This record gives sequence, structure tokens and C-alpha cells, in this order.
Amino acid sequence: EAKPFSSSCLVLYLLSLHWASLQLGQAFPSTSDYLQRGWQRLLEEGEGCAECRPEECPTPRGCLAGTVRDACDCCWECANLEGQICDLDNTNHFYGKCGEHLECRLDAGDLHHGEVPEPQCACLSHLALCGSDGKTYAQICKFLEVAHAYPDANLTVAHEGPCESEPQITSPPYDTWNITGQDVIFGCEVFAYPMASIEWRKDGTDMLLPGDDPHISVQVSGVPRVLDV
Repeated sequence: EAKPFSSSCLVLYLLSLHWASLQLGQAFPSTSDYLQRGWQRLLEEGEGCAECRPEECPTPRGCLAGTVRDACDCCWECANLEGQICDLDNTNHFYGKCGEHLECRLDAGDLHHGEVPEPQCACLSHLALCGSDGKTYAQICKFLEVAHAYPDANLTVAHEGPCESEPQITSPPYDTWNITGQDVIFGCEVFAYPMASIEWRKDGTDMLLPGDDPHISVQVSGVPRVLDV
């Protein structure tokens, strides 16, 4: 004869299912850390938010993307870094919120390739900048990661754009053998900001190339800057 579950039995049944799911998650290291993080957040928060007691909030540490308020708008927690999974809907708080100068985006290219779309935190800026440490950062988000990783360094933004740097020859010209009458190419790569002015001279003469010789030409390309003679 079938008998209905009592409320206590139902609670024990649900807890056993949850324990089994946690055991499976530990058995497979490939389980997404973000998914586990989301479930843990839901279990801790429950269905609603309790009274906010800031003095009981844990202090987040090692937050490279800064800190954000939790789903209950009470405690501070580590924000998600660039490239981490996030929630497109701001009303949700499963994966967490993106940090400063970051927004949650869904790459439309994933939809075209048939991949499972995963919204990720993306930096709002793609402009390089120069830090007070004399290093060039690809964008503000990369700079903030380093600033949060080394707070004692007191890093600041020196100016927008790459840091000025002395010209460095990264790939110098080298001797080559060729048949008389055939073309020969000499290449040279130089790194500098602002772009360096490069001169070509032929051994034994002070004349700048290409000069008036129709058989010699100088070509310049972008970054890295390459000159062929």
C-alpha cells in the first residue's frame, strides 16, 4: 500500500540528493568552479535576505577586480574578473557581478558556431595606458588587476596611451649572400613609442638611402616597424 511522504522524510530526501550532487561534483574536477560557487551562494542565502549586519560580514581578500555588494546588498564580496562567467540579467546573482570597468557580455560569435553561449565579463575600454611604474597596460582592467594584486605599490595611471620608451632594435639586419643582379632584402624591427625615425646607410658612404639610386627602395610598415632595403 502506497503511503505519502511525511514532511520530515521529504526534507531528508532532499538533503540526501544535495549531498549526492556535492559528492559527484567532487568526483569530477572538470565541474565548473563558477557553477559550484553559484549553488553555494544560493544555499547560503536561501530564499530571502536576513537583516543586514555589516559587522558580521567577512572581509574579502585578493579581489583582483575589486569588490561588489552581494545579492542582499549587504556584504562586500570579490567581483568577477575579465573573462569569467557572469549573469546577463542584473536581477540574478548566480555567477556573481563583474568588477569595475567591466560589463557582462554575450559573444554573438558563439551562437554562429553552435557553441553553448556563456556570458563573460568584458572590459569597457580597449585603450592602452601608462602606469606610474613605467609599464604599458593593454587597458584599464589589466592595470587594475595589477594595482589590486600589489596594493602597497600605490600604482596610478600616469597618462593615456603607451609609456614612452627608448628605441630598441628587436631584430637587427644581418649579412646575406646573393647572386649578382638578383634582389636582396635587409629587414630591421625596432620597438619604440613614439615611433622611432630610422635611417639606412651603406657602408663606406654617408649617403642616406634610398637616395637617387632607382635600384634601392625603403619600405616602412606598422607595428612592429619593418624597413626593407
